[in-house]
Amino acid sequence: MSETNSCTVDAATLYIVPTPIGNLADITQRALDVLAKVDLIAAEDTRHTSRLLTHFSISTRTFALHDHNEQQKADFLIEKLQAGNSIALVSDAGTPLISDPGYHLVNRCRQAGVKVVPLPGPCAVITALSAAGLPSDRFSFEGFLPPKSKGRRDCFQALAEDERTLIFYESPHRIMESLADMLAVLGPERDVVLARELTKTYETIHGAPLAELIEWLKLDSNRIRGEMVLLVAGHRAEKNALPAEALRTLALLVKELPLKKASALAAEIHGVKKNALYKWGLENLE
Repeated sequence: MSETNSCTVDAATLYIVPTPIGNLADITQRALDVLAKVDLIAAEDTRHTSRLLTHFSISTRTFALHDHNEQQKADFLIEKLQAGNSIALVSDAGTPLISDPGYHLVNRCRQAGVKVVPLPGPCAVITALSAAGLPSDRFSFEGFLPPKSKGRRDCFQALAEDERTLIFYESPHRIMESLADMLAVLGPERDVVLARELTKTYETIHGAPLAELIEWLKLDSNRIRGEMVLLVAGHRAEKNALPAEALRTLALLVKELPLKKASALAAEIHGVKKNALYKWGLENLE
């Protein structure tokens, strides 16, 4: 792979530029060069981005592109790109599109044949995962949790048997309610890591079984302040455990059939041993 220390900005190109999630020193030299050289910066919040640009003495013009106007403004930006302008896309912090605006613009650019160049850089998901001490070979980023309790519980229920490390964003004013919903669905022993204020002065990364984590947070209100990432250990099935779907099927069938026949049918449907299902049924359904 060839290497270069120079940074050129091509015409008619959209650059995806990550910005710091807290510590301004984390911005890359390439990101600074691109922001200074492009014709326009599409920013989630121009006021927020202007503070970053002022700090690094960058005077490039900005354009507001956020959740509420992205689909309407995408055509305007594509026209500019097709006319030869270079544009940098930034969010308030971290990598654009990762629970931030930008998907519609990037999708439309690719459909229109406009060149899209991604820059590597800060991302709260990866930063938290790298220090959490949870398995990182397979993980699922689930974004922000639903705002209502039922939505959160439905989300946790759908993911309860997922064996990957699960990663969520959550806000300070909902963190305790969200953890209570998680406790109700996933139980007290599931390992959870809370990473807050990453790269900032009061950065905290604390992991514990869920019930213990909740008690730890209750001890100090400062522990629930700031930007938060929740990392949840994946489901670990007991050895030789029967699939939950097979147990649900058996529970339904046994309402209409003798346990022995219901066990045989459920075993055939799910490819498990009928004797194991029958034994489970004797212990739990009769």
